[in-house]
Amino acid sequence: MSDVFEVPIRDESIRLGQFLKLASLIESGAEAKEVIADGLVSVNGEVDVRRGRQLQVGDVVEIGGMSARVVRDT
Repeated sequence: MSDVFEVPIRDESIRLGQFLKLASLIESGAEAKEVIADGLVSVNGEVDVRRGRQLQVGDVVEIGGMSARVVRDT
């Protein structure tokens, strides 16, 4: 598994599609929809096909060998 980089969010949670864009793991909302629907994104080690999935602080999102952890913006 690759190194996990931390991506701070302002709120208590963030939707999966938004997080992928915020973390620069994908380029656009349309791309987020596609890669999530294709089962290319995992959350905490499990594939999740729900673009609206609410991520919480501590969740780890992985796509294409890159991993990002949701952290609270301080």
